[in-house]
Amino acid sequence: MRKRIFAVCDLEESYACSLTDYLNEKKSTPFEVQAFTNVESLQAFAREHEIEILLISTRAMCNEIRELPVARTIILSEGEPLQGLEEYPFVYKYQSSDQILSEVLEYYAELHPAPHVPALCTRRTRIYGVYSPVGRARKTSFALTLGEILAETGQALYLNFEEFAGFEELFDIRYRSDLSDLIYFARQKEGGLIYRFNSIVRTFHELQYVPPALSPADIRDVSGDEWIGFLQTILSYGEFDTVILDLSEQVDELFQILRLCDRIYMPVQEDMISQAKLCQYEKLIHMLEMDDVLEKTQKLRLPAQVLQRGSDLIQQLVCGEMGIYVRRLLREEG
Repeated sequence: MRKRIFAVCDLEESYACSLTDYLNEKKSTPFEVQAFTNVESLQAFAREHEIEILLISTRAMCNEIRELPVARTIILSEGEPLQGLEEYPFVYKYQSSDQILSEVLEYYAELHPAPHVPALCTRRTRIYGVYSPVGRARKTSFALTLGEILAETGQALYLNFEEFAGFEELFDIRYRSDLSDLIYFARQKEGGLIYRFNSIVRTFHELQYVPPALSPADIRDVSGDEWIGFLQTILSYGEFDTVILDLSEQVDELFQILRLCDRIYMPVQEDMISQAKLCQYEKLIHMLEMDDVLEKTQKLRLPAQVLQRGSDLIQQLVCGEMGIYVRRLLREEG
């Protein structure tokens, strides 16, 4: 089934085409994005196709466009007063494409809280779990590097389940929404979760990720069944080649989620205390008769890499010792 149409109309051809190309590259977006650089071509297209979302610049907006049967029209503003267009929501033109998509899909989800969305996934998604019972083992550095390198050759999604991921401070970003908001929307069971997902998801270079939850309580409060249902929904509607789960003990039914993974990477340390924690973890796995979790777990002794403040953290990881280590690991696994 074809995706619904998201039309972008801007008289500035380079802008309309570059935004459209970027949005179409994000295959998890549940729309086919079409670019238009004049009103006439948009009108002709609308006579033959249903347009679900229209993002149109103020200079292109006119009475003829108002009459088109579009489900949701959103104004692409350059910051000028929107006289005569107050009935329409708007987004600012000169911001990141991620942020534009986020705001557009938020507006759309408000109008269509329970849309029918066909499943988009046409491939099997490989799930990588990254977990360790040992602290300070550079688990998140590894998981981010793994995700970014996998994203070089396919669609990859990174999800962090830690209590304190620290992403806002690490990357100097302030998130409007995060993983806990997605769980809230999923609990409402009103449909449209995939639109909310795409309004929240961000990118590091090529890697797509959901901002981690701000409050630890938001992680502890989610049941294992809710996590599994959420993951299954994302996998059903997003065409991801790989999903990387950066897990912690705070996740309810952790072992059940680990069982969903195709491969589990476990960073470990050599000191006596770390080895004792690892031994206890393995004993518990045996007691629970979940030896299949151990069978697909690979223990890793990660390189120690000094990261510099003020530089691109992801780039440092990918191009540094951690990146070399991850590339060699993936090559050896074939």
